[in-house]
Amino acid sequence: MKRQPQLSILKGLLFTYCIENTRNLEREEIIASKNINNPRELTELFDALTKPEFYTYTPEEQSWFIETIKHYLLTDENFDSVFYLFDTYFEDEIIDNRAFMKTLLECLIRYHAEATTDE
Repeated sequence: MKRQPQLSILKGLLFTYCIENTRNLEREEIIASKNINNPRELTELFDALTKPEFYTYTPEEQSWFIETIKHYLLTDENFDSVFYLFDTYFEDEIIDNRAFMKTLLECLIRYHAEATTDE
């Protein structure tokens, strides 16, 4: 049975960047060193920190994240609820939540393709 899109799952995926996550100075420095409003630097950040975690999810869970982001990008969703009360190590505020999610989606699609090719 296919899971329905849920914005709430994206907080779990992005927990790596949250200050409530376990302290890790190296990870925090990587996060703070990137301009999250620059798609290239954001992609580098996702490749370094999100990709390894994404690979720990089952293919079905990976698809659920991808389909959730796709679904909400097709609506007028601004993703404020994902980032509301979500304190991160990002040096800057996210200027455009939708652009952030589009970059994340592109990365997740690539990771999923790589993961399913490696099987």
